[in-house]
Amino acid sequence: MSGESQSFFSLIKKGNTSSGTAALGNTGLAIVKGIAAFMTGSGAMFASTMHSVADAVNQAFVFTGSVLAEKRATKRFPTGFGRVVNIFCMIAVIVVTLMAYETIKEGIHLVKHPVHAKGVWINLAVLVLSLAVDGFVLIKAMKEILKEARVENAGGALFVSAFRNVKRAAPPTRLVFYEDLVATSGALLALIAVLVSAFSSFHAFDGLATILIGLLMIFVAFRVGYDNMVGLIGVSAPKEVEDKVSLLILSDPSVVDIYQMRILQEGRYYHVEGLIELKKGLALADADDIKFQIRDRLLGDPDIADVTLGIIEDNGVRDWRAADKS
Repeated sequence: MSGESQSFFSLIKKGNTSSGTAALGNTGLAIVKGIAAFMTGSGAMFASTMHSVADAVNQAFVFTGSVLAEKRATKRFPTGFGRVVNIFCMIAVIVVTLMAYETIKEGIHLVKHPVHAKGVWINLAVLVLSLAVDGFVLIKAMKEILKEARVENAGGALFVSAFRNVKRAAPPTRLVFYEDLVATSGALLALIAVLVSAFSSFHAFDGLATILIGLLMIFVAFRVGYDNMVGLIGVSAPKEVEDKVSLLILSDPSVVDIYQMRILQEGRYYHVEGLIELKKGLALADADDIKFQIRDRLLGDPDIADVTLGIIEDNGVRDWRAADKS
């Protein structure tokens, strides 16, 4: 029993920290925003509440998926559970879409029947809190992207570096990044809507801001849905990963070329399959030793789940485009 418990907690520790933190933060925000929306009747606050509810549910789903994805391969599932997280992300997309629909519907109603919201200072205080929490989670997600992409020294260009490397991050981290980017933008938009509605006669702006927040949620659903649909089908690793693996293989003095190689991304892990060319004249036992040494070196990368390598003798033709050892 203690072994099972220890195994369970070890899986929890490996779960995606960005989605776990975001789920807790957005749960608290959804409660506070919901109370404020009920007290003031603000459409923008209602939209922001719906967004936080969607984010909290999504990120809880995604964290659960990221934990299950860390389970080791079994006899029945020999390639592991990496794609489980993609399934949970697709469930999250459905939740976002439903919430976006309700938000846009409420926005249209408020445009047709504008309401003068009360308690402007309550809304402002809650939205400032929302900006702080969502901003904190967004920064954490950006740092997680750089960590997973093995990018260092981002300096002051954290946002730019995160955007550049987001495709190399795990599906849960990508979802949190996109969702909190939109959540922060949505909170800022809601803040403007509250101010405009409170201090001008343009009360319909509350409804327009609500519709815009709903459309931003649709964007998140589409972006995350597409990424995870591709992940479920099976997608090749980014070029940077392929180059890193090929250079590691070619760094061995006995390797002349790579005849062929395929790297499949599954969740945040990679599966490497390749056929490498060794220099002529090697004994079979020596060639096998070289193959296993290269395999062990590749498996030393925490993002590579398994490696299958075959060996052939150099055919005298350069097959791999990055076969230049210099």
